[in-house]
Amino acid sequence: MLKPKQLLRAIRAVRSQEATKLGDFAILKADALGAGANPAVMPQLEPVVGYYPPIDLEALSRLPKGTFGYEYAHHMQANQLSPFTVSPALDDVARRNVFALRYAITHDIFHVLLGFDTSYAGEMGVLAFAVAQNYSRSQRLGLWLASALYPLLAPGQTRDILANRRLGLALGQQAQCLLGTRFEDMWDRPIDAVRQQLGLPSPSPTVMSARQG
Repeated sequence: MLKPKQLLRAIRAVRSQEATKLGDFAILKADALGAGANPAVMPQLEPVVGYYPPIDLEALSRLPKGTFGYEYAHHMQANQLSPFTVSPALDDVARRNVFALRYAITHDIFHVLLGFDTSYAGEMGVLAFAVAQNYSRSQRLGLWLASALYPLLAPGQTRDILANRRLGLALGQQAQCLLGTRFEDMWDRPIDAVRQQLGLPSPSPTVMSARQG
């Protein structure tokens, strides 16, 4: 159900043009559009209810190469991205809609763990993974729309878009529920060890080169 007041708050957040408000916009937009967690996965999200510690990219970039935190920081800096932050004033929304909170904050973390880049093809892979994990029923519509629109927006990536859709769905079915994971407690661990714990394979170099080509 659409929530006009939340949508207005989201618009105000993005119009502020403050980087610190991007997280506010993401969570308010999802909440306004009625995007919530599938009831079946709610018990697995209990560990992250109201959990959104700050992420310091500079500190993470000083960790040893190959650690989860270092690889995340490198991804963010290489793509000129900033971690989403949520204002304390939105703590009530963050606790009520844990899906909106954690998916906004962990979206780029998923890119790193899954090995998908930030192209249309890479975004398709992450979205397909989330759909297979059954986080939110609203994402199924999003996947349908992306499957129709992304090849039109980036025709040169059509083959990779379709391949990443299949791969994302397959990875989502084999991995444990990632959305309920406190990734921020794992920064100093080797990224391959984190992937292994979560039931994810290391990205294949041949697949990666196809995605980035």
